[in-house]
Amino acid sequence: MKFINLTRRVEIGANSYFVEIDGHQLVLDSGMHPKFEGEEALPNLKLIQERQLDAIVISHAHQDHIGTLPVLMRRQPQARVFMPEATAAIGDALLHNSVNVMTRQREELGVMLYPLFTHRETERATDQWQSCPMRQPVTISGERARPNESDVLTFEFYDAGHVLGSSGVLLRGRTQKIFYTGDVNFDDQTIMQPAAFPEEDVDILIMECTRGDHATPPDWTRESEEQRLAAAILDAFNKGGCVLIPVFALGKTQELLAMLHNFRHSGIMGDFPIYIGGLSAKMTEIYDERSGMSRRHLPRLQLLPELDPFVLNGQTIRDAPARPGRIYALSSGMMTPKTLSNIFARRVLEDPKHSIFFVGYADPLSPAGILRSAKPEQEVALDSDEPPLRVRCNIQEFQFSAHASRESLISYAKKLKPKKIILVHGDPPAVDWVRSKLLSELPGVEVMVPTPGQEIEL
Repeated sequence: MKFINLTRRVEIGANSYFVEIDGHQLVLDSGMHPKFEGEEALPNLKLIQERQLDAIVISHAHQDHIGTLPVLMRRQPQARVFMPEATAAIGDALLHNSVNVMTRQREELGVMLYPLFTHRETERATDQWQSCPMRQPVTISGERARPNESDVLTFEFYDAGHVLGSSGVLLRGRTQKIFYTGDVNFDDQTIMQPAAFPEEDVDILIMECTRGDHATPPDWTRESEEQRLAAAILDAFNKGGCVLIPVFALGKTQELLAMLHNFRHSGIMGDFPIYIGGLSAKMTEIYDERSGMSRRHLPRLQLLPELDPFVLNGQTIRDAPARPGRIYALSSGMMTPKTLSNIFARRVLEDPKHSIFFVGYADPLSPAGILRSAKPEQEVALDSDEPPLRVRCNIQEFQFSAHASRESLISYAKKLKPKKIILVHGDPPAVDWVRSKLLSELPGVEVMVPTPGQEIEL
């Protein structure tokens, strides 16, 4: 068995991992880095350009896990591509949107390599994807594995509880087993149920550690955090302001809409206008279509008909003023320059009656991360093409992460007791904490933080 971290840095970025087992070569995920452009946004695919992949396996459809899949498929045309069915539906919409974004960035920022792929190439790529059900062993050749089949390499998707379609991947070789968590959540969300992961023995555990540098407060509960959010929204409305909530189009938007539905249904607050972005609307439509076909809470809830949000896009956002008594749940969650949340933030940042609420992960160096750590009256630059602004609005943070707590990650690793654990998908402080904790809790287990680009013999 061999492993190469194709992500260019030890951080959360263009997640992609090469694995060799039983003579078969495959790649887990093919993401795009949200902070970089052009070639730097890709995984380091040059490391495997001389290899012939048998398969590409995608865990879920967030940009940092699927965003460069057409590029990898172009360079490895013989490789079969597998993913869960819901991930295929979401990935199709996301990659077409990505083409539009890259085309706009070529025009606005002069990134001449963009777009990295076209709409036509995306259509050809999606036609080749093989959708797989959860908990169904599949051979590396794409056939359903027979019971007790042990002479071929198989993989199996397990619900990861992160977003719709997210999965962990269990690889079963002739004598060895590898489990890749992907992005996982072991706790209930408003819509998503917790991960339903295997607890059988494995030899290698490849585990994310996004929240390794954040301890869960001892008195934290999701119910109390939802109540705190509802109270903060009402307070903002009573002050005559609006609320901007930067969100990821996939996952966080739908969880927030479900929370707002619950607030209305329980009588905590009345009706009020909600604004979302165009990609968020498309992702929410996919959630609604699969409401009765996935492991989720509120299976009968149709988010778009029930909440009837207004939809903004790159043109209409220019003429959307900050109106009181409204929630603007706009992507991107990291407030990347030129996105809806970044543009709208410039309208509310210097007005004390308005609020910006953060409800999920943001890279510390992203505009969202910078704004979260800013002090009142501090000047912040949300876009290098625009002048800085002073922080005068109300800024609050709420803990609704879709990633597993560090405590639950350690607990899961202790259940599996693998021979080796490979830590991925975490910024250095998060990786360091998880590694130290695992070494103390599982003294007989080898814990590895793979240097990007280095081939590891497992």
